[in-house]
Amino acid sequence: MSSIIQCSGLSKQFGRKTALAQVSFNLQQGDTAALIGPNGAGKTTLFSILCGYLRPDSGKVQIFGQQPGSSRLFGKVAALPQDAQFDPAFSIGEQLDFYGRLQGLNLSAARAETERVLALVELSDQREHKAAALSHGMRKRAAIAQAFIGSPKLVLLDEPTAGLDPANALHIRQLISRLSGDVSFMISSHNIFELEQLCNKVLYIQHGQLSSQINAADSSSGQQHLTLQLEQQHDDALLALLQQLPGLISVQPGQKKELLLSYNPAQNAQFDLALLQCLAANGWGYRNLIKGQTLEQKLFSVS
Repeated sequence: MSSIIQCSGLSKQFGRKTALAQVSFNLQQGDTAALIGPNGAGKTTLFSILCGYLRPDSGKVQIFGQQPGSSRLFGKVAALPQDAQFDPAFSIGEQLDFYGRLQGLNLSAARAETERVLALVELSDQREHKAAALSHGMRKRAAIAQAFIGSPKLVLLDEPTAGLDPANALHIRQLISRLSGDVSFMISSHNIFELEQLCNKVLYIQHGQLSSQINAADSSSGQQHLTLQLEQQHDDALLALLQQLPGLISVQPGQKKELLLSYNPAQNAQFDLALLQCLAANGWGYRNLIKGQTLEQKLFSVS
């Protein structure tokens, strides 16, 4: 599998403020990567460098083997800023046609491309409308359509579902999921549960440093995890019962009514079944049993 993004020792200063410090990671073809971190962590700076808007002070970065901003990346890389807006004086279709022309398409090809990307986001019937006539969710979907003009191979999305109602947010998640086999994505978002559904790689950046890099398929050698969500708050009696399960390594409280269990499958290959039987035999109801750790647990749980 070939690398799409290669970052090594990337650093950037703004005066005395360190925006990025020795950031290194690789993004492979077909990856959907999450970029997570608090406000001011360096996410926007990293996006700006990847787009070629800023140059790093030190370190190396290549996209498809080229420097960011290279003309050879034209049409291969697209980005959607969080606050992308359309000109209120022109229709959505006219503006998307214009963006297609900027990519070198002739007028008929640009119009065909506009039809294609509007169909992707289910806005074909809104081509002649101006932005003011669209709902916030529709404007966001139209902006995402712009990012897919020219069929780029890498798309950088900054808060693609921020402020959207559940229906529009679901539509965008489904679109990203559907295209992820052919397009690589890097998505910056504060919605950790959304990213967990979409992404196979997570980059957690804090104070300009890449503090965590997680592959969703990673599992600890010799142990597996279950996340148990109960119908009521657990007590010491339940914990004592679970401690008796063969193969259990540890059980830790998570959020309210949640337990994280680690176990050795070599000692008990049907640990999940034994857990459910134990709960049923002792009158404990549960809402959900998730195989593995949640992304939130992987990032923020204390060892």
